[in-house]
Amino acid sequence: MSAPIARPGAWGLMAEFDKPADLVHACRAAREAGYRQMDAYTPFPMEAVFEALELHKNEMPLIVLCGGILGAIGGLTLEWWVSVVAYPLNVAGKPFFSLPQFIPVMFECTILAAAVSCVLGMLALNALPMPYHPVFNVPSFALASRDRFFLAIESRDPKFDAVATRKFLEGLTPLAVSEVDP
Repeated sequence: MSAPIARPGAWGLMAEFDKPADLVHACRAAREAGYRQMDAYTPFPMEAVFEALELHKNEMPLIVLCGGILGAIGGLTLEWWVSVVAYPLNVAGKPFFSLPQFIPVMFECTILAAAVSCVLGMLALNALPMPYHPVFNVPSFALASRDRFFLAIESRDPKFDAVATRKFLEGLTPLAVSEVDP
């Protein structure tokens, strides 16, 4: 009896492994085979899986940098408006717009905006909060937080073919290959 073929409307296929080394090998093999829309699920963080999936590039540094720059500009603009436009006070003959006295507030606004953009960027890039994900439909996925390791290949991957991807995953000798319903 042959294995069931993934339906056209399936979210993807998921392979279940019982050893971390098997998952790392599967991630590397899938990457080398040309799959790009995939993810691995483990009960604990694994740097080897991160490297095997080649997930080194992300937008977080740019998001935090932009947030920090906007915070500095916003802090300086606020202080300029307050000191020069809204409430100009002559304090000991100093000019209304004196950059050295604005540096501490600019620094604090930079740190605040960078931290807020970091948190919001992390939530956005991780698509959080996510109370539901299609992999939750696979009954054995409950073991992902205990002692199982999973590799999921999404159907939106350009290389994804239900039959060929299933054969590829079965060739990696997993415990099981499951279809993931959307």
